[in-house]
Amino acid sequence: MFCPQCGQQQVTGVIRFCSRCGFPLDAVIQLLGSGGIIPAYRTSDEPVKISPRRKGVKQGGLLLLSGALIVPILAMFASFASGSTFLEILAALAAIICFIGGPLRMLYAAVFEEGAPKPILPYGPPTPIHVPQQFGPHGQVPALPPPPIRAPSSWRARPNTAELANPPSVTENTTRLLEKEDRTER
Repeated sequence: MFCPQCGQQQVTGVIRFCSRCGFPLDAVIQLLGSGGIIPAYRTSDEPVKISPRRKGVKQGGLLLLSGALIVPILAMFASFASGSTFLEILAALAAIICFIGGPLRMLYAAVFEEGAPKPILPYGPPTPIHVPQQFGPHGQVPALPPPPIRAPSSWRARPNTAELANPPSVTENTTRLLEKEDRTER
């Protein structure tokens, strides 16, 4: 990818700023990722669509919390109306529906219903971007240029500092002593 401001070729396709001029490249990456189509952004007054999973969890939570309000009221009415089995049955049924049905609805939504699509984060681990052939290279382009076949003539080898003074060896010293003894005996 090339910077649209200065023309500098970028090393990777996920870099955020141009290495030469500092131009922000986030929008360019999004434009290339969408095939040259400018992405449509949601306006602030447009309502946010809730995923089915989140909607189900909200319904289960509302049912559970409404049970905390409805069941005591029905139980209080049943206690004041002595002999009314209808209100007692209604209070028991409301308790079962609210306190068991609410968590079951939340569990069902969390396990089986579809969640919201994952947003594309501009910052984070790089994800491969599908670039149409008209914008991208025709093959895999390496990040770095290939190494030269031979070193340039101005290049000189790094000196080996160990050649200046070799560390003494234990075997070398004893070998010299043995050689001196052999010479003296002859």
